[in-house]
Amino acid sequence: MSTNGHSQQGGGRRSRRKRHKTHNLAGKLIVLVQLLMTVLFIAVVWNSGLIPGKYLGLVTVVLFVLFGAMFGLQFVKKKIYIAGIVVSVFFSVLLGFGVYYMMKTDNMLAEVGGATYKTDNMIVVVRNDSTAENIIDAKNYTYGIQTAADQENNQKMLEDMEKVLGMEPDLEEYPTIQEEAQALLDGEIGAAIYNEAFTGIIEDAIPGYSDQVRILYQYGIDTVIEQEEDASVEEAFSIYISGIDVSGPITTNSRSDVNIIMTVNPNTHKILLTTTPRDYYVTIPGVSGAQRDKLTHAGIYGVDVSMQTLENLYGIDISYYARVNFTSLIKIVDALGGVDVNSEYAFSAGGYSFTEGINHLDGAQALAFSRERKSFESGDNQRGKNQEAVLTAILQKAMSPTLLTKASEIITSVSDSVETNMTRTEMAAFVNRQLSDGASWEIESVAAVGSGDSQACFSSGSQPLYVMWPDEASVAEISQKMHQVIDGQ
Repeated sequence: MSTNGHSQQGGGRRSRRKRHKTHNLAGKLIVLVQLLMTVLFIAVVWNSGLIPGKYLGLVTVVLFVLFGAMFGLQFVKKKIYIAGIVVSVFFSVLLGFGVYYMMKTDNMLAEVGGATYKTDNMIVVVRNDSTAENIIDAKNYTYGIQTAADQENNQKMLEDMEKVLGMEPDLEEYPTIQEEAQALLDGEIGAAIYNEAFTGIIEDAIPGYSDQVRILYQYGIDTVIEQEEDASVEEAFSIYISGIDVSGPITTNSRSDVNIIMTVNPNTHKILLTTTPRDYYVTIPGVSGAQRDKLTHAGIYGVDVSMQTLENLYGIDISYYARVNFTSLIKIVDALGGVDVNSEYAFSAGGYSFTEGINHLDGAQALAFSRERKSFESGDNQRGKNQEAVLTAILQKAMSPTLLTKASEIITSVSDSVETNMTRTEMAAFVNRQLSDGASWEIESVAAVGSGDSQACFSSGSQPLYVMWPDEASVAEISQKMHQVIDGQ
């Protein structure tokens, strides 16, 4: 009996040891998976360039110490090794999510950044009552075309139409885009050819025009935008922020309703935000010659032309641009959890009421705040100041620790409504530097002013439009401030 008992006890111990070895082997494999995820996470974070080396180094040490501790527990015979397995599984999953979100953020930065071209969307439009369903149906129509501007794109469009139709279209020329559009509505022509970017000019002259016509044919013309080779976010730089209101691709040329230059010195942590009214009456380099036009019309010819116009106005170099539409403003503010905006006046707009002083705004409220101008005696000038106030609030929150926790959400939410020529590497380097320094920024806002008038504009022909003559003293003072920030004064 005793022999059998000892035999059964020995067999039980051997069985338990066997099960323990089996469990420990499984535990070691699970912890090795944790090691693999640790190495992958560190590699992805390092490759992104977003996280400063000192933080990544600390995280690396902590993760490897954690791995060592969990792996060591697998050699302990007591059941504490099970806790090691549980902790290892938890951190492996956590690291997996970290890898996914870092890779997603990196991809989104690549999509948003590195823009290298602009798009002119040439269109053929007909009246809503036209029987034509496609361009072939309109083969024998008489087509209107304007001769005031954009002749190079017009010619490319005509060449494409000739290929599609198999014949030269019958053309009727008009001196301005407004006269061409009116001729279409009056039935003088069957269809009109023009750059979709001119739609805003037509709407100014013929309210409700877009509701009376429909697009029959489109032809996109992509043009490469030249980049500055010596641009760097490590030194002082300027970035042009262009606010557009388009429903199509963000790359499509359009009038720019918001024109803000952000002059940044990362060494002194100073930012100067300069708003230039959309109606500023200026020359457009390479387009209008000596004739003046509204600043907003420069966007019709591309964001690079808007940049050149502002460079010419203030005597500075602008290395980067960011184009945003109104949808992206809502998404950015909401992703940040709202922003605190300082208002100079109490007013109502878009169904919201704003008080004098600090207002906590969500995305929709921030948009209404930014677009309102009729509530103010100075009109567009005050709207420009309010846009700067919103941008200041966004920058202040984005450059706080919120940047680290919200970066992925912000980039993901606006990837389809923001574009910039700043590369993924440059954006990552700027974020990295901000996280590393952790310094607060001194943000100053200025706005160019001028006097209202009614004048002919290059892009719209002889029809007088509201414009704002630049105040030369205001422009000179702003130019001096820009150079002071750039020079680190």
